[in-house]
Amino acid sequence: MTERLFIAWFDQEDDILAATTAAREAGFAVFDVFTPYAVHGMDAAMGLRPSRLTWVCFGAALLGLSAGLSLEYYTSVVSWPLNVGGKPFNSFPAFVPVAFETTVLFAALITVAALFLRTRLYPRAKAPTEVLGRATNDRFALALKTADPRWSDAAARDLSHRHGAVAVEYSEVGL
Repeated sequence: MTERLFIAWFDQEDDILAATTAAREAGFAVFDVFTPYAVHGMDAAMGLRPSRLTWVCFGAALLGLSAGLSLEYYTSVVSWPLNVGGKPFNSFPAFVPVAFETTVLFAALITVAALFLRTRLYPRAKAPTEVLGRATNDRFALALKTADPRWSDAAARDLSHRHGAVAVEYSEVGL
C-alpha cells in the first residue's frame, strides 16, 4: 500500500517547529517530521504523547531484580546451603552485585525488544519510509498526509511558504 505525502522542506529548525504547530492547528494530519538532529519541542508540536517505554523498562528492571534475588536465595539457602565462615545462608549484601547485574540485563534486553516490537522493526520487516533526500544532512522536512478528507493543496502550500519553506514536493511512500 502506498500513501501520497506532501513534503515541505525548511532550512531552519525554528521554521519547521512553527510550521508543524501551525499544520496541526490547521487540521492537517502530520505523517512525520525529518530532522538532521533532535529539535527541542518537536514532540509537543507534533502532538505526540509521552512514551510508555519508561514503564516497560521499570517493570523489566523489577522483574530482573526479583529474578536475580530469587535465584541467589534459592541457590544459597534452599538448593545448596554452604556454611562459609559462620555467615548466614541468606546474606543479602553478598547478593547485591548479581542482583544489580540481572536488573540491568533484564531492563536493557526487554526494553530493546519492546522498542523493536512497538516500532515493528523485527527481522525482515520493511521500513515504512525511505530517508527523504537531505533530511539527514542539512535540511528539515515536514511530511503531511494527503489522504485526509480535509486536505487542501493550496492551504498546505500557503502554510508552508508562510513559515519559510524553501521547497515543496509530493512523494509516494510505501507502508
